[in-house]
Amino acid sequence: MNLKPKINRFGERSILLQWDFKIAPENLFWLLEVKDFLDENIIKSTVYINNTYNSLLINYNYSIEYVYDDLKALHTFDFSSIKSKIYKGNLYKIPVCYDLEFGLDLEALSALKSLTVSEVIQLHTAPIYTLYFMGFLPGFLYLGGMDNRLATSRKNEPRKAVSKGAVGIAENQTGIYPKSSPAGWQIIGNSPINLFDVNAEKPSIFEAGDRIKFHPISKQEYDQINDEIDNGNFQLNPEIDE
Repeated sequence: MNLKPKINRFGERSILLQWDFKIAPENLFWLLEVKDFLDENIIKSTVYINNTYNSLLINYNYSIEYVYDDLKALHTFDFSSIKSKIYKGNLYKIPVCYDLEFGLDLEALSALKSLTVSEVIQLHTAPIYTLYFMGFLPGFLYLGGMDNRLATSRKNEPRKAVSKGAVGIAENQTGIYPKSSPAGWQIIGNSPINLFDVNAEKPSIFEAGDRIKFHPISKQEYDQINDEIDNGNFQLNPEIDE
């Protein structure tokens, strides 16, 4: 695999590094190592580095003069010198209600895949997903590792809005909408938890490399968790690995 990325300016205060490799946990873990190494050893100023499945975006807070120095350093850097480490992020169990009130596309998806609704739910809750990155909304979780039997294209006509917490499928990935938003993903459920709080010291508890396990809950349990969240009595904590 070629570890040398394409390196380009991205706007006036950003540098984009892109690799041509498949979506896989081992590639994510290597990318996270590159991210940390560049931040600590190559980049000369204070920056914020975002990752996607196969890219890093270096965002500068200050003068663009640093961009040119760092571009030169990046073009000459030997990326193959960075070795991936075993990375085990936090494991979170996220409750999801697959009631048809929330699963707007659940029946259509089950018919398309020649599966029962129960089988779709079982396939969706079976894996431990890898959190690759967050976007396009603050706190939106892009999760890989979904069963290929559920892979489905986006909707031909996106909805004008879905509810906060909507759980969707697009291609071979699944994710959660952190707030009400237009949506082109196939919606199969809803989670009552808050994924992003702009007023919190740490707006999101999740980080790339974390692991996510969905567990199905009833509408009654969904309402109960919602009440606990409203009253400040609910907190999502990492699971203890056995």
